[in-house]
Amino acid sequence: MTSTENGLHRRSLLAGVAALGAAAALPATSARAAAPAAAPAPATPTRRHPSNWPDPEPYGLADARPDLWPREDNSFLLPLELRPRDEERGRVWMRDTYVNCFVVDGRPLYVATGTTRVPGLEAAAPWNDGIFVWTSPSLQGPWKLADTTGVRPGAEKGKVWSPEFVGENRPGRTVVAPWQEYWYDDRFGKRGEAWAPELHLFRGTWYIVACMGDHSRKVGSFMLVSEGGVEGPYRLVEGNLDKPFGDPFIGGPKFIEPGAYHHIDGGLYTEGDDAWLVLHNDLYAGFRDDMEDIVPRTDLPRFRQTPYSPEPYLEGAHVFKYGGKYYLLHAAWDRTSINPDGSTRYAYDPPGPGRVQYQYDAVVAVSDHFEGPYSERWTAGVGAGHNNFFTDHSGRPWATFFRNPAAGHWSDPSRVADAAVPGVVRMEWTGPQGNRLYVKRRNPGQGTRG
Repeated sequence: MTSTENGLHRRSLLAGVAALGAAAALPATSARAAAPAAAPAPATPTRRHPSNWPDPEPYGLADARPDLWPREDNSFLLPLELRPRDEERGRVWMRDTYVNCFVVDGRPLYVATGTTRVPGLEAAAPWNDGIFVWTSPSLQGPWKLADTTGVRPGAEKGKVWSPEFVGENRPGRTVVAPWQEYWYDDRFGKRGEAWAPELHLFRGTWYIVACMGDHSRKVGSFMLVSEGGVEGPYRLVEGNLDKPFGDPFIGGPKFIEPGAYHHIDGGLYTEGDDAWLVLHNDLYAGFRDDMEDIVPRTDLPRFRQTPYSPEPYLEGAHVFKYGGKYYLLHAAWDRTSINPDGSTRYAYDPPGPGRVQYQYDAVVAVSDHFEGPYSERWTAGVGAGHNNFFTDHSGRPWATFFRNPAAGHWSDPSRVADAAVPGVVRMEWTGPQGNRLYVKRRNPGQGTRG
């Protein structure tokens, strides 16, 4: 690390909307007949590209330079339509922000979702009320809650799925499985929450992949399929009627019942007519052609990665394809400690004495193949962990962020009001030779020609 990385960084990350050029106007409601967006090709081979930065050594150190932060000049907060619960704060409280762009009826449709909380609670646990969706014709907005009034007249607008909807179950159609229902105990009272939803349009059908969190009867990933448009109505796929995807294993907090913990943070990756489930944290599985379950296997395959040594706890596995390469994303805590010379060490270390959670980062590796082998990881965004990458309607790469308020930099009382937000940040590609994606840097260095 250079001397500029020593000490605590305090930077203004105000919600200044970047000048992006509006996309064509589109009503907030979605059409039922839809097609995925075909991302335009990345920069032409003759374009000048920024260079890769040398990686901190040894492998496993974090790059905490200011250029890798979402800043006022490269990011903004999405102006999502407020619900009554958001009015006092003035913006939506959100973790695990997810954004994507699709083409519906020939026009761009942007979607946003994430983990939200109920009024009166400081976090999204021990229970929340499900999954909300927003849509927009452009990245800048206007962002409107999905029009669910035709699905549930009189119900809260924008809420597309919740354990509250268990009464909608019918023979042959399950909306909420028994393991997803709210339950109660003496320690937490009401329990059960949905985490980290993703919204996808595949073969003209809308899917949501999400996770029932630590306070649920069973903890793990599940998928919903829409029987209409982006607003639903959604039902649970057959493979999740009895349990989350994958098999149970020992994990999670001690208050989770034995046998209840499955692989969390599930995501959907599609390419052509094929679809895969990406599971926490190095597993994947192909979907059946009918998308009702994953292809059964005795042991799920694992991505071939280049782990840190020792490997810390990682979250939010996600695959994104760009420039003909596959990018495998993880969220990792950058923990600070003190080097022997008294300088600050920034590293993706496991917890330990003298190690303090500092920032929740996005770390990325690249491969020629979906399954790997993947390169060594690099810091793609400081404080941008548990996000997703996507391309806008013009084919430009972006990432989401939310500023984790649980620990580290954004848990400081002076900053917590600016944490848990629906943010997006521009990304830059280092071309077909560098094959890296970074948060758009102020000083990327000498460019290279592809």
